Amino acid sequence: MDIMKKRWHRYHYKNLTSIAISLLIAFLLVNNSGFNSFLLHLGNFGYLGAFIGGILFVSTFTVAIGTVILFDLVKYLNPIEIALIAGAGAVVGDMIIFQFIRTKGLVEEIKHFFHYFGSDRLEHLIHTKYFSWSLPVIGALIIASPLPDELGVSLMGISHMKTWKFITISFLLDSVGIFLIVSASLVLR
Repeated sequence: MDIMKKRWHRYHYKNLTSIAISLLIAFLLVNNSGFNSFLLHLGNFGYLGAFIGGILFVSTFTVAIGTVILFDLVKYLNPIEIALIAGAGAVVGDMIIFQFIRTKGLVEEIKHFFHYFGSDRLEHLIHTKYFSWSLPVIGALIIASPLPDELGVSLMGISHMKTWKFITISFLLDSVGIFLIVSASLVLR
């Protein structure tokens, strides 16, 4: 057992391995009909359903379920209420990703990965003056779009953005994006 602990401690890609395992678990859960049925009935819980729908809205693997929950809530709640509450939930989902990028050493693992495979051009790009201000802007555009937020949050996490700024930007952009999508569902009905 001690040998396994030592190997794990020296292993450079702990976080990337954890991400791969969590993606596998998410894939298995999404293919489980009982789990899907439970998630789709979250829309019946009103504000709590909106909050959970917002959390699910930010991830690649749960965006479809989150969207269905939010579309279902349009029958019972005002789109502005849904946007604000689901926006708060989306901030929770984004913060989980943001903190994982920031504090768990994922950035260092990715740097080690690129150094291992030789990345002189990427290294040069990272140290240009335009790179530091463009990351948060590109990240914000991705968060504001209907695309899942992982890449945008990752770019903001790499850019060393202060947490309170990230929370504010994430809430505003996610709330506006959710409002536009929920309002579009009303128009399409």
